[in-house]
Amino acid sequence: MRVSSPYDTSEKVPSFAVASSEFKAGERLAPEHGSAIFEVPGGREISPQLSWGPVPEGTKSIAVTMFDPDAPIPSGFWHWGLADLPADTTELPAGVGVGDDALPGSAFHVPNEIGMHQYVGFGPPPGTGRHRYFFAVHALDVESVRDLGVTPDTTPAVLHFMMRGHELGRGVLQGWASADE
Repeated sequence: MRVSSPYDTSEKVPSFAVASSEFKAGERLAPEHGSAIFEVPGGREISPQLSWGPVPEGTKSIAVTMFDPDAPIPSGFWHWGLADLPADTTELPAGVGVGDDALPGSAFHVPNEIGMHQYVGFGPPPGTGRHRYFFAVHALDVESVRDLGVTPDTTPAVLHFMMRGHELGRGVLQGWASADE
C-alpha cells in the first residue's frame, strides 16, 4: 500500500514552507537532478536549490533529507542527508550536495544508500512507474545532532530516529521522476 507521504507516520510537528526555484511541488524533477551513477539520461548528481522558512522560534540547527518511498525495496531509498546547518540558514543553492566543503558552518553529510557522503540523484528503475522524491527540512532544538549520537557515518534512517523528540517543525517539498514516462 502506498502512503501519501512517508512523513504521515512520523512525529507530528508544525510545518513550514519549502520551495525550489527549479521545480514546484508535485512537478517532475529536471534531468540534471538525476543520477549519472544510475545511468539516468542527463543525470549529473546536482542537488536542487531549496529555500524554506520561517522556521519555528527556538530552532538551533537544521537537517535536510531526500527520500524515495517508491523504490522497489522495502525500506525505500535515501538519496541525501545533511545535518547541523546553522539555524539561520534559509536556503541551499543548487549543487551544494557535492560534499561537506560546500556546506555552511559545521554542517555535514551522512551517507546515502550507496554509501556516499553527498547527494545522489534520482534513478527509478524501468518498469517501476513514477517515484516521489520528498525533500524534507527539519528544524531542530539542538545545536548539533552529534549531541544525539549522530556522526557523519550515521545513516539517514537513524538520523531520523535520533531527531525524534527534537523536531520543532518540518517542511516538505515533493517532486517526481520516472523511467517509464
